[in-house]
Amino acid sequence: MPESGSPRVTRLLPDTVHQAVQPGTAVVRLETTHDRRGVLDGAWWPRSRDIAAELPALITALTEHLGPVTRVGLDAGAWEGLPTRLVIDDRVVHIDSFPVGDDTVLITRGDQDHFSLLVVPPHARPDAARAAMAEAVRADNVTRAEQILIDTGTGRAAPET
Repeated sequence: MPESGSPRVTRLLPDTVHQAVQPGTAVVRLETTHDRRGVLDGAWWPRSRDIAAELPALITALTEHLGPVTRVGLDAGAWEGLPTRLVIDDRVVHIDSFPVGDDTVLITRGDQDHFSLLVVPPHARPDAARAAMAEAVRADNVTRAEQILIDTGTGRAAPET
C-alpha cells in the first residue's frame, strides 16, 4: 500500500557527527534546524575525487538519517569516472551530471526533496575544512559554496583576471 498520505519525517544527523572532522575522512554535516533557509544544507569532505570509492559512504550516512537517496547531481569534470548509477546498500542511486562546479553536490530524496552540499576538496587542511563546513551549515548562511572555499583557504583560488 503506498505511503503517499503518510507525513514525511525529516531526520537530521546528530550533533556528535559535527565533531568527527578529521583529515582523510568523508564527513557529512547537515544543519540541525528544520527551516533550511541557508544556501547550503551541509558539507562533505571526501578523501579523493574517485566517486565510486567516495559516494557509497556519503549515501549510506545520508540514508541512515534522512531516508533513501534516489539521485545525486555532480559536475562530471570534477570527478574521476562518473557513472550514471551506482548500487549502494542494495538500492540504485542515479547520478546526474550538472555544471554545478566541483564545490557542490546535489542530493535528492524522494520526488522533490533536494539537499545542496558543499564539497570540501580532498587536499584541504583540517582547519580550513572545519571552517568551510561550519560556514556551510550555518542556518543564516547566504554565501555560495565556491566563495566559502575561497574565504576559508581550502585551496580553491579566485579566477585570475
